[in-house]
Amino acid sequence: MSKNILVVGASSGIGYEIAKSLISKGNTVFSASRNQPDIAGVTHVSWDAQNPDGAAFASLPDTIDGLVYCPGTINLKPFHRLSQDDFKNDFQLNVLGAISVIQTLLPKLKKSDSASVVLFSTVAVKVGMGFHASVAASKGAIEGLTLSLAAELAPAKIRVNCVAPSLTDTPLAKNLLSSDEKKEASNKRHPIGRYGTSADIANISTFLLGDEASWITGQIFGVDGGMGSLKMM
Repeated sequence: MSKNILVVGASSGIGYEIAKSLISKGNTVFSASRNQPDIAGVTHVSWDAQNPDGAAFASLPDTIDGLVYCPGTINLKPFHRLSQDDFKNDFQLNVLGAISVIQTLLPKLKKSDSASVVLFSTVAVKVGMGFHASVAASKGAIEGLTLSLAAELAPAKIRVNCVAPSLTDTPLAKNLLSSDEKKEASNKRHPIGRYGTSADIANISTFLLGDEASWITGQIFGVDGGMGSLKMM
């Protein structure tokens, strides 16, 4: 059965792969971002996480079955070089943007028989990593938001889950994977022997949006090649 699903941040990276996967499964997909994704069949609305405007979603159907919030940041600096504005900008993009979309679409999500919200964190929330103070702080807030909303919205049959990836090959991470040496070093840091792809993250995200995951809510899924829970000898 086709679902109405909004993917915020579908113009590139993980959101792009999620939108393509959802369309291939017969869903009706809407996107929201500053740039329109180059994906046939997606209905786009212009929306900016730094200046969220709920009116942008007025044209969406009365019933929304799924919401994916993909915008993110990789702002890696030593703590003493992070400004207050760095923390504010990361929090706005990662947390307040997500809150704005969810609050705006909540009446439409409540009209679904089984709605699903998928948010994104990072392995750096679970595993302490230097230079990740700003992004880990905002993504940690996303994990708290996930659990709180999952509890509050369960009576309305709205599921809320979070995916926490490790390093994934996306445009956002291009500087971290800009050479063969960096790629090989990144591979070695993951117990499974490689860094992630957008498809890896899209696979679990589309699963969480589907009926097969109808009994899963309030979970933080580490999709990280084992980095978050394994220590290799």
